[in-house]
Amino acid sequence: MIGARRRIGGGAHDNSWPGFVDALSTLLLVIIFLLSMFVLAQFFLGQALSGRDQALAELRGQVAQLGNLLKLERQSNESLRDSMSELSASLTAANKDRDKLGAALDTTKSQLTDAESKLKDITAARDALEAQAKDLTAKYGDSSKALEQERTISARAQEQVALLQKNITALREQLGRLESALEASEERDKRNQAVIVDMGRRLNRALASKVEELAGYRSEFFGRLKQVLSNRPEIRVEGDRFVFSSELLFSSGSADLGPEGKAELRKFAATLIDISHEIPKDLHWILRVDGHTDKRPISNAQFANNWELSSARAIAVVQFLISVGVPPERLAATGFGEYQPIDPGDNVFAYSRNRRIEMRLTQR
Repeated sequence: MIGARRRIGGGAHDNSWPGFVDALSTLLLVIIFLLSMFVLAQFFLGQALSGRDQALAELRGQVAQLGNLLKLERQSNESLRDSMSELSASLTAANKDRDKLGAALDTTKSQLTDAESKLKDITAARDALEAQAKDLTAKYGDSSKALEQERTISARAQEQVALLQKNITALREQLGRLESALEASEERDKRNQAVIVDMGRRLNRALASKVEELAGYRSEFFGRLKQVLSNRPEIRVEGDRFVFSSELLFSSGSADLGPEGKAELRKFAATLIDISHEIPKDLHWILRVDGHTDKRPISNAQFANNWELSSARAIAVVQFLISVGVPPERLAATGFGEYQPIDPGDNVFAYSRNRRIEMRLTQR
C-alpha cells in the first residue's frame, strides 16, 4: 500500500515509497498528454491555416478577374452610350429630312396639278392643229387635181388656139392664183411643222414632269414606310433606297426568310399596295429588289458563291411580296454579290452593313 511502511527482513530500516512521487508521476503523464494534444492541435491548425491562405489566394485571383470583367463591362457601356447618342442624332436628322420632304411633296403636287392643266391645253391645241393640217392636206389635194385638170385643158386648147385664146388668159390668171394658194399652203405647212416640233418639246417636258412625279410618289412611299415600320437600326433609308439588314430577314448563309423578316416585309407590302393605288396608271414603275453580301467568300451545299446567295435572297423577297398581294409585273430581283459595298471597312460592323436587301422605286 502507497504510503505504508513496509518492513523487510524484520529489520528496523524504513523503506517506504512517498505518496507525492505517485502524484508527480500522474501529473507528469497528464502534462505529457496535454503537450501531445497541443502539438496535434498545432499541426491541424497549421494545416487549416495553410488551406485558408490558399483559398484566400484563389479568392484574390477571382476578385482580380471580376475587376477586369467589370472594367470591360464599363467600357462596353460607354461604347453603347456613344452609339445611342449617334443613333439619336441620326433619328433627329431623319425627322427633319422627312419634314422637308413633306413640304417638297406638297409643292410637287401643286406643280403636278398645274402641269396636268397645261398638258390638257396643249393636247387640245395639238388636236386642233392636226385637224387644220388634215383640212389643208385635203385642200392641197383638191388644188393639185384642179391644176392637173387645167393643164389637160391647156394641152387640148393648144389644138384650138384660135377658139380658146381668151380662155388661155383666164386659165393663166387662175394658175397664178393656184400657185399663190400652193405657196401659202406650203408656208402654213412649215408653220405647222414648227408647231409640231414645239409640241414635241412640250411633250418631253411633260415626260420629265412624270419622272419628277414618280420621284414625289417615291418620297411619299418612303415617308409612309418610316412611319409604318418599327424604329429599329436594321431598317433604314439611304438616298432613294429602302435598306433591310440581312440579319433581320435571313439566317447566316441562308436564303430562307425568317418569321421576323416576314412580319416586316408584310408591313412593307401593305404600304406599297396602298400607295400603288394612288400612282397614275400612265406611270410605268417597278420596285427593284437588290441582294448584297459582304466580301467574305461562301461555299456550301446550297450556294457556290456570293452571287448565288445574293440573287437567291432577292428572289425570295420578291416571291414573298407576290404571295402577300404585290403585282408580279411591278417587281424585279437583282443580285450584286459583294461587289457593291456601302462600307469598305474590313471589320464585323462593315460586314454587317454590307449584308443587306435594298428596294427602290424606278421606271421601266
